[in-house]
Amino acid sequence: MSRIACITGTRKGIGRHLANHLLAQGWTVVGCSRRESDLEHPNYTHFCVDVTDEEAVVAMVRKIKREIGPIYALINNAGTASMNHILLSPKKSYDRIFDTNVLGTFLLLRECGKQMSRHGGGRIVNFSSIAHPLNLEGEALYAASKASVESITRTAAKELANYGITVNAIGPTPIETDLIKNVPEASMQALLQRQTIPRFGTCEDVANCVDFFLRDESAFVTGQTIYLGGVA
Repeated sequence: MSRIACITGTRKGIGRHLANHLLAQGWTVVGCSRRESDLEHPNYTHFCVDVTDEEAVVAMVRKIKREIGPIYALINNAGTASMNHILLSPKKSYDRIFDTNVLGTFLLLRECGKQMSRHGGGRIVNFSSIAHPLNLEGEALYAASKASVESITRTAAKELANYGITVNAIGPTPIETDLIKNVPEASMQALLQRQTIPRFGTCEDVANCVDFFLRDESAFVTGQTIYLGGVA
């Protein structure tokens, strides 16, 4: 039986690409998003779940185990952003960003980690962003949420190591998805010039990093964050 990967935010963008990428490698993939997905594959199952809804997350993870099998890999891809000056950022932006990026990551990590601890280990990959180490102007809330994700990643790596579970994070450079569609072009170009390799990232760049973290040979790699594009 193929290994099972749970990927959040698979309806479009990076999550959709990663689902197709792992399916092509022979994985069984379970994805989720707030809305239905049109991704069709015999080894793909989709759940309509809001990652901030604790009861729904718990029910989904239990159903995956009961009907498909134990989860071996979790990819916490679901996220949201909002670009605004800190003095003009409303509380609703804080709630939305931290609920999705931090609470959602925590809930899936906790529930999937429980399964992995009972079934010989696994791999957890969280999503950070270069917005955190670069302290990007206009991204105070988003960058702070990703700093929290990195902190959870490092602590969880220590707490779950004895179960054979690795916990790592990826910090992508901007990728041309819906997440950045409202960022002014001048601001985006200025950001790219701050990278060691000044170009947009691609979903393939992310998939390559995910592959590394998921490999059996990466069992000794945990608690790490890899920033794509480089942080100068």
